Formats: sequence, structure tokens, C-alpha cells
Amino acid sequence: MRLLAFWKAVTMDHVDLLKQFVDVLRELGVRYCVVGGQGVNAYVEPLVSLDLHVVVAADQLEYLESRLPKDFDVERFPHSLNISQAGSDLRIQLQTDPRYARFLNGAVDREVLGVTMPVAAVEDVLQGKIWAVTDEARRPSKRQKDLADVARLLEKFPHLRPRVPAPILAKLV
Repeated sequence: MRLLAFWKAVTMDHVDLLKQFVDVLRELGVRYCVVGGQGVNAYVEPLVSLDLHVVVAADQLEYLESRLPKDFDVERFPHSLNISQAGSDLRIQLQTDPRYARFLNGAVDREVLGVTMPVAAVEDVLQGKIWAVTDEARRPSKRQKDLADVARLLEKFPHLRPRVPAPILAKLV
């Protein structure tokens, strides 16, 4: 089974939310890049996740939000704009934390979930995971997954090890 078909089956994306969302971004000319777990998956052996974390150019976020299809469900949170749709378990999270804005500059096209999309540079994906691991407001289970993602990146890109703070490295046994 091809990766996209497998991922659509796992997310039960019967309405093709991923394609619809990417098509909207492309049609509107919105600058974006993938981060988070799917960003990690673009660089290392993929793990299954129902989430797609995306950074959108800050000056285009309102425009994008106003142009999203009416059947998209949109929820605002302190550091994200979450998009979902009936008929799909895919959860798209637009990061609104300003720290991520610079990630757009180093984004490169890579395959994510069987679709070619801009993905933050591996160094930036790692930085996002470091922020997530150290965010005490996140659930402990999410932070453990983020720690595993750091480990996955370091296994493939050991030259990035000096970028990881010592307290996080100490947890990677």
C-alpha cells in the first residue's frame, strides 16, 4: 500500500482533508512549511500520527483563515489554529507561536504522507521538538513522544547533537 493511501486509511480521511488543505494553501499562494512529528517523518523513518503541524506566514494567517472552506471546523487556541473536518480524523494545527516564523526561510520540499510539501529544515524541526520537550504545559505523554522524536533525529543526524540542551540529552539513554 502506498504511503498516502496507508495514511489516509489510518486517519480515516474519507473527505481528503489533506489534499483540500494543501490545495487551498497553493491556490492562495500562502507560504507554509510542515513542522512537528510529520516534519520529523519527512527526515527519518515515519511513525503514524493523526496530526499535521504547519507554520504559515504570520502576515497571511488571517487571509488564509477567511478563505478556508466553510465545511472546515476551525478552533483557536493560544498558540495554534486547529483545522478539522467531518469525515476525517486528521488534525491540522497551524502554529501561531512567533518563534516558528523563521522556519519558513529554510523550508525545503520533501515528501510528507506521500505528498510533496515544504518542510522546515531538519535543524528547525529539531528546534521545534526541543521547545515541545521543554514545554511544561504539554501533557507528559506528548513530551515523551517529542523526546522520542529528538532521539530519532539524532540517530540519523548525529552532527545535530550539540544543538540539544544537556538536560534533554541526559534523558536519551
